[in-house]
Order: sequence, then structure tokens, then C-alpha cells
Amino acid sequence: MKALFLRELTESERGALRQGLRSREVLTLRRAQILLASADQQTPSQISRRVGCASQTVRNTIHAFEKEGAGCLAEKKRGPKDAQPILDEAKADPLKGILHQSPRRFGKARSTWTLDLLAEVAFEQELPPRRLSHEAVRQAVKRLGHGWKRAKQWITSPDPAYARKKKARDRLIRLAASHPEWVLGYQDECWWSRLALPAMHAWSDDPLRLVEREVPKGDTDPKALSCYGLLRGDTGRMMLRFVSGRPVSQVTEDYLGWVCERLKAEGKKALLLVWDNAAWHVSKRVRVWIKGHNRKARAEGGVRIVACFLPVKSPWLNPIEPKWAHGKRAIVEPDRLLAAVEVRTRVCDYYGCEHLEPLAQLSA
Repeated sequence: MKALFLRELTESERGALRQGLRSREVLTLRRAQILLASADQQTPSQISRRVGCASQTVRNTIHAFEKEGAGCLAEKKRGPKDAQPILDEAKADPLKGILHQSPRRFGKARSTWTLDLLAEVAFEQELPPRRLSHEAVRQAVKRLGHGWKRAKQWITSPDPAYARKKKARDRLIRLAASHPEWVLGYQDECWWSRLALPAMHAWSDDPLRLVEREVPKGDTDPKALSCYGLLRGDTGRMMLRFVSGRPVSQVTEDYLGWVCERLKAEGKKALLLVWDNAAWHVSKRVRVWIKGHNRKARAEGGVRIVACFLPVKSPWLNPIEPKWAHGKRAIVEPDRLLAAVEVRTRVCDYYGCEHLEPLAQLSA
């Protein structure tokens, strides 16, 4: 029997297959492995031994690629083509709101979620018309962007005022949508380490190995750089400023002043600020500064600040959090230690921000 090989790949097809190697879906990952190996002239029997599947599975994957292209990487939906999930997009926010609270708040005797418990509570809250199966709830959670595992403490916030604070955040989101001259901004700070390396994974014959760094003698650059960031809800762009030092109330004031000046130049009138409960956010000094800034903005014309504090330990309510994680993976350098100026340059280039001088920390 003549050996079956994949046809010659285009650059876009090869790029799609390499992207599939980073997928969390087992089917997508395995098919990408099979197709890339076949493109390298490995026979189905060789691939099956390497990947751990039947030779016929390899042949089926190759035939599927010839028929569908890179679209064969995605798992096909089973069942009726027009079937709509009971927990659809309209019920996504209520379901997420349940997940981010402790089951004890719904009268349950445990503090972590299971799929069966979530199905029970969702039915009690009248989200579905009937109690859903274990698999239906798992698929609903998957559509929210969570790969289900037994829920740990990260999925709930210990803040007793969680519902009230989340409602305040949601109100600002609605206000920003109806007032084009107002800007919704998600603010946070991030440390960019020159030594620590982000978690990365990929399937490859020659895997990328990230080696822990050491600072050579004579290197005067800081080991980590602090950065303020604001994710704009209207444009999806980031507004970044690095800091010569660490986040403190004085730097927070300087950063907010800079952001408001930029927004004023665009004709904006208000900044709806969503941020966490860091000490340099909730300090008396920052609160007094915001009040004084707003008085001046009303009197002279400028951008007012409406601050909304998120519940304690609720990073899922701040969309800037995953932006930081993606950025750290994007700027990693496996072969050498980056200088501080290189870190700043790569970060600004990745987010498409201006290269500005770092803000100075003048107070402790």
C-alpha cells in the first residue's frame, strides 16, 4: 500500500497548525501534531506510534484536512445543527455572577463549586426551565471561557459586599455605553520582571527551554519594572506609564493627571475608573486629590473622575488582568537577559503605546 502523506502546506496553513499546538483542546492539539508530522513526510504508522493513536485515525485526519483545510482542527458540534443551548449568551452574566460567589450565599453547606451544585443553584435561580445535566453545565461554563476543574478559592471573592460592588461596576459600564463623551477605564499596575519567566507550553520536537536568569555583576538595572496601565473600554487600547520606583499615592496622582490630560485633548468629559483596593488607590491622599481634581475640572473644564472599587480578590471583574499575562508571554526572551530599556520598549511596542519617560517616585 502506498504511504499517505499530506500535500504541501501553504504558509497560512502551517501557521494555523502551529497555533493548534498551543490549544487546550486535546482533539485540536492531536490533529495539529498529526498533520505537521505528515507534512514532514512521516508515514501514518510512524505518526500513530509517536502520537499514541491508531493508524486509521491518522489517515482520517489527513483526509479531513484535504477536505476542510485548517477547519478540521476544531471539534464538530454533535446533535442537531440548529440546537441552541439553554444557558445561552443572554444568561452568561447571571451564571458568571453565581460562580463568583460562594455556594454558602445560596444556602449550601460547602464553599466550593461542583458541576452538580452549579446545576442545582442555576435551577433554583430560574436560569434554565429545568435542572440541567452535568455535561450541559460543563459546556455552559466552557462558553464562559473557563476550562472546568473543581472550583478552588480563586473563583469566589470573600468580599461580603461583592454583589453591591459588582452592580456598581456594571452600572458604570452601562453609563459609558450611553455617553460617548465618557470613557470607561480599567486600571491596574503590573511588575515586569527581568528574571522571572512566564508559564509557556507548546508541543515540539525541539521545545523552547526557558532558563532561570541571574543578574550579572555590574548590572545596575532594577530586577523588575513597575508599570501603570489603563484599558480603555471605548477603543480597547492601553495607556501605559512605567515608574522609576514602585506604585505609591503620589505616582497614582501623577498617572491619573496624565490620563485625564490625554482624554481632555480628545474632547472627553469623564473617566469612569474601575480599579482594585490597592493601598495607593484607597489612600486618603488619593481620595483627596481626586476630589480636588474634580472641583477643578468642573470649574475650568476638564475630565472628571468617577472611581469604582472592585470587590476584594476579584480579578475576573477587571479585563486588564489577562492583558498583562498575554503581554508577559509576548515579550519573553529565552536566550538572554533583557535590559530595563529593552523591557520597556517591548512592552510599549506590544500594546501599541507611546515610549514615554517613566514617572518618578518622589515619596516613599
